[in-house]
Amino acid sequence: MSEKERAPGEGIKSLKTSAAFRVVNFELYTAPNKVVMGLGLLAMGVCVGYIGYMRHKYAGMGYYPAVDEEGKEVYKLKQSKWD
Repeated sequence: MSEKERAPGEGIKSLKTSAAFRVVNFELYTAPNKVVMGLGLLAMGVCVGYIGYMRHKYAGMGYYPAVDEEGKEVYKLKQSKWD
């Protein structure tokens, strides 16, 4: 393809690449799908919202996140130093 045949905005689509490259990097060759992107953003928002809700719920119950000896996150009940 000569320089005159390439249209503005084609980017990497105008380059000669192998089929393996196109399979591995197919998102470079497909048009954006706004419905799938919207569903993905909605799913991510729901997940982040649920994690925030659960943390808020446990904090309201008097629990706090701590790291145990094995390196895992656990929730422990807050206790007074006087107990």
